[in-house]
Amino acid sequence: MPRFISIIDSISSRVGALSAWLTLLMVLVGSFNAVARYSGKFIGLNLSSNAYIELQWQLFSMIFLLGAAATLQRDQHVRVDVLYSRLSIRNKAWLDIIGGLIFLLPFCAWSLFLCWPAVRNSWAVLEVSPDPGGLVRYPIKTMMMVCFALLFAQGCAEIGKRILILKGDEP
Repeated sequence: MPRFISIIDSISSRVGALSAWLTLLMVLVGSFNAVARYSGKFIGLNLSSNAYIELQWQLFSMIFLLGAAATLQRDQHVRVDVLYSRLSIRNKAWLDIIGGLIFLLPFCAWSLFLCWPAVRNSWAVLEVSPDPGGLVRYPIKTMMMVCFALLFAQGCAEIGKRILILKGDEP
């Protein structure tokens, strides 16, 4: 189990780092688009494009989707800490295991099940944005599947860590 946890943690960390770099790229694309739009108005040319706007929202989506597993790994998700902070380490571990098994893993599995038809259909038609100059949409739709698969795997790793805590073998 420690080897599995280590592999999943490594994947989540690397994907989380990618998500951080995508944030910089998104800001650069948004800045370029704003400068191009206003510069174009000033000189009388259209330097902006729907592609920049769509690229920006696709990058934002990827940041959110790819960052979910890394956020879980770092225990940085928003939580209501009214009781949790007062629990012992063992009770926190039990609560995390139960929450992961009852809520997180079924949610990820159900989300994968629900996303699959949309992703499959998008790839079948090689979906493209209906907007002029728009981008392809099937890669970003695929990111939904990647997100929930990574989140499911990280959820399993987190449950494994809590089991190790209960056994007295802290990861």
